[in-house]
Amino acid sequence: MASGAPQQSSQMAEETPGFLDAILRDFPAPLSPESPLPWKVPGTTLSQEEVEGELIELALGFLGARNVPPALASSLACEAVSQLLQTDLSEFRKSPGQEEENDDEEEEKKAPVTLLDAKGLALSFFNQLWEVCSQWQKQVPVPARGPERPRLISIHAIRNSRRKMEDRHVCLPAFNQLFGLSDPVDRAYFAVFDGHGGVDAARYAAVHVHVNAAHRPELLTDPETALRKAFQCTDEMFLWKAKRERLQSGTTGVCALIAGNTLHVAWLGDSQVILVQQGQVVKLMEPHKPERQPGSPSGYLPQDEKERIEALGGFVYHMDCWRVNGTLAVSRAIGDIFQKPYVSGEADASSHELTGSEDYLLLACDGFFDVISHQEVADLVQGHLVRQEGSGLHVAEELVAAARERGSHDNITVMVVFLRDPQDLLEGRAQGPGDSRAEGRSQDLPSHLSEPETSIPQRS
Repeated sequence: MASGAPQQSSQMAEETPGFLDAILRDFPAPLSPESPLPWKVPGTTLSQEEVEGELIELALGFLGARNVPPALASSLACEAVSQLLQTDLSEFRKSPGQEEENDDEEEEKKAPVTLLDAKGLALSFFNQLWEVCSQWQKQVPVPARGPERPRLISIHAIRNSRRKMEDRHVCLPAFNQLFGLSDPVDRAYFAVFDGHGGVDAARYAAVHVHVNAAHRPELLTDPETALRKAFQCTDEMFLWKAKRERLQSGTTGVCALIAGNTLHVAWLGDSQVILVQQGQVVKLMEPHKPERQPGSPSGYLPQDEKERIEALGGFVYHMDCWRVNGTLAVSRAIGDIFQKPYVSGEADASSHELTGSEDYLLLACDGFFDVISHQEVADLVQGHLVRQEGSGLHVAEELVAAARERGSHDNITVMVVFLRDPQDLLEGRAQGPGDSRAEGRSQDLPSHLSEPETSIPQRS
């Protein structure tokens, strides 16, 4: 579980030297080759294209555990990773083992994957991070300040009654600082990934989707396309890893990128994001379910999921729920190497202009949305704000508890990103003309998403 309150830029600037002092007290000198690493290394080997994402994850985990503010942690990670990537990484190259050999004729035609020693890279990276902290202790660069729009973010995640926790979530309010973006558009990124068949795919997506999006040339002009391609690229990267390491897991996922006054969302499968505006739910997406067909209440594409799967030679069959080839209950996902191409790695995306009247975003996995309707979200959040006198810090905990009480046995992850101060939301409802929480109503939707909320089928 994690919940976070916004931090003002001026406050963070005053506290930055103190945080750097604390890091260097805890980490007083560069590591020797024999030194234990201060944070867990991701596996034994990394491909060249995985290095940046994994090192960023390493840095944010290490700094976050020391309560370093997100903007400072993101700036430190960006600088240390950038400096390391400019060095010669050939010293970390590992000879391919037998497990990396490909028998597939088509795969053999591709260039072999260069694998690097993860532990050696991590050690070198931590020493680079130490150098950056030492330099910044004397003079902190101007870009290492907080985001322009601090937001309250409430997050709660539980394993529930499942044997393992296979969900992962990402919260990057300082997206620009993390990737050294200096244009005037403020950006923040949030995501939830719901793994199945193991946690590997969900963890991989949580580490690499935002990195791939940040490096897409379309990010500045067409973020929607950048997010779609980031999902596709991450899927391709993970399939290589799955083949090398014999992994069979997959993950659905949903992400939201707030870029200036525009909200961009992208998704695969049945994890979802909704926007609540003045107490009303704005539907931004339609989840990918195997049974979805053109002409059905939830269908909106000329060739929808069921037809797409059957056109590829697969089938959709109902057991306890609708499943692809009688196995998976989702029709799009990252991973699932043995269900490609029936389970597609191609994401959908949409965009929505923000006017300043939006209340909050909510991202969650199907363990939540299978038992809580969209409109109930608005009612539950409003009730929480009333009881807590305008404090939204722990609202995600109450939403997770509500899903569990309704009978969800799945992993549950809920992330609430307030776009306005929760106190203002509470006061606005009290002074507003009547109850704005219209039952089953959507607003400001693209024509292909204009079905009422009550038309969304819930998986049994």
